[in-house]
Amino acid sequence: MGKLGRRKFLAYTTAAAGASVLLNACGPSGSSGDDKVVEAGGDAAPAAGGGDTIKVGILHSLSGTMAISETTVVDAEELAIAEINANGGLLGKQIEVIKEDGASDWPTFAEKATKLIDQDKVAVVFGGWTSASRKAMLPVFEEKDHMLWYPVQYEGQECSKNIFYTGAAPNQQIEPAVDWLLENKGKEFFLVGSDYVFPRTANNIIKEQLKAKGGTVAGEDYLPLGNSEVTPIINKIKQALPDGGVIFNSLNGDSNVALFKQMKSAGMGPDKYPVMSVSIAEEEVKQIGPEFLAGHYASWNYFQTVEDPANTKWVKDFKAKYGEDRVTNDPMEAAYMAVYLWAQAVEKAGTTDIPAVRDAAYGQTLDAPEGKVTMGTNHHLAKTVRIGEIRDDGMFDIVYATDAPVEPVPWNQYVPDTKGYACDWSDAAKGGKYKT
Repeated sequence: MGKLGRRKFLAYTTAAAGASVLLNACGPSGSSGDDKVVEAGGDAAPAAGGGDTIKVGILHSLSGTMAISETTVVDAEELAIAEINANGGLLGKQIEVIKEDGASDWPTFAEKATKLIDQDKVAVVFGGWTSASRKAMLPVFEEKDHMLWYPVQYEGQECSKNIFYTGAAPNQQIEPAVDWLLENKGKEFFLVGSDYVFPRTANNIIKEQLKAKGGTVAGEDYLPLGNSEVTPIINKIKQALPDGGVIFNSLNGDSNVALFKQMKSAGMGPDKYPVMSVSIAEEEVKQIGPEFLAGHYASWNYFQTVEDPANTKWVKDFKAKYGEDRVTNDPMEAAYMAVYLWAQAVEKAGTTDIPAVRDAAYGQTLDAPEGKVTMGTNHHLAKTVRIGEIRDDGMFDIVYATDAPVEPVPWNQYVPDTKGYACDWSDAAKGGKYKT
């Protein structure tokens, strides 16, 4: 039960192809008329594990500035649940989705998480994108000793007993990207980010890393989330780096549209001002327009262009359900496999009870579309690191990849306050933060 191998994974997803499902798609493709879903505001459902279904919560921004990214993650989660249901369900029951809208508003995420746990009695929640949304939900899940699976790369410096992180830790995305830039693109950096916890913490890590490796920070600036007034930032970049330099971009949401369009208008192309982004993937490239992004870079663990049988199958099935014009990306893939990893843990535990599922999740492996992943006792995945260059068609040429999955390091080893610390929830004496 600890491993879903490539053959079994392909057979598992194949069994779902063409089958009717219990789910309602929430992305740009719309929904099918005969699907079944409990929408936000519906009647309270019976306790998870009781009755004929196992209820799970999906909590992402379906409106607001983050909807550009999060609605596609919902599609990926619902596809995984549809496949599991079509293959017989979980513990002999079908999985029922209760879907809520975080509305790109962090207090709303906490409110909806509380509703899903207390009123809807879900067995688990899959949700969040920004670290602000996760930080808002974290005390809810810890107070109620419930379980959140969070699918997006983040800044680290956290290791909660109640969250499983299926996106990258900084040493699986940000740090390798900085190393690659120093080796290939230059040593002068300008840091641009949205004004909340992830970009600011990520940039603190980057500054410590550059200090240790001989790079310099020529400037640093932030925009409120959703703000598109990027002209002052572009002027600062040109003033700080008149001869060009590296731009490390941790903007989220709609702000990226303005940044790349105005950079092109200002003649700041990737030949002189290469941008490395950590929150732009295939979906964002498609919506912004590849003509504004071609030649720039992104650091992730997954790209749609990964050559792997599991990925070929997943992309085919995703397009078959949602449309040939749709694309896949890293957060979608991390959300998709989160559902499977949780389901494997439930099967191993033989119950949806939180403590049993938590223990059963340790060591779970999956031959996912990105390649083999393994869940550690620090609630993070060992993952392959990749850097992609954006092509004219909106896809990524993979220009760098690690030879094997990289073990996650939640507590950053460049930042003095957390250097030498680790996390291990399988050992009560160690817990979420202990000195190695």
